[in-house]
Amino acid sequence: MIEGAVGGNAVGAGLKNLSIGAAGNSIAGAIGGLGGGQLLGMLGTSGEAAAAVGGFDIAGLLGGAGGGAVLTAVIWLIKNKMMG
Repeated sequence: MIEGAVGGNAVGAGLKNLSIGAAGNSIAGAIGGLGGGQLLGMLGTSGEAAAAVGGFDIAGLLGGAGGGAVLTAVIWLIKNKMMG
């Protein structure tokens, strides 16, 4: 969840036009991070990556951050379509 929140806030900070506010970026990012981390876990990459880097789950970190960033951008798109 933390990785996703970081990813969501990174998108909001890096691309100001995609920001849905600090709280929105964090919440969307955390939810997206759970999904991204779970997806990579189901693909079996997390355990292998963690073993390769001494127990640090780099695939889970990247999946969480990526999932958070993607979901934040998707929510921004939906919000903008609904508002006109």
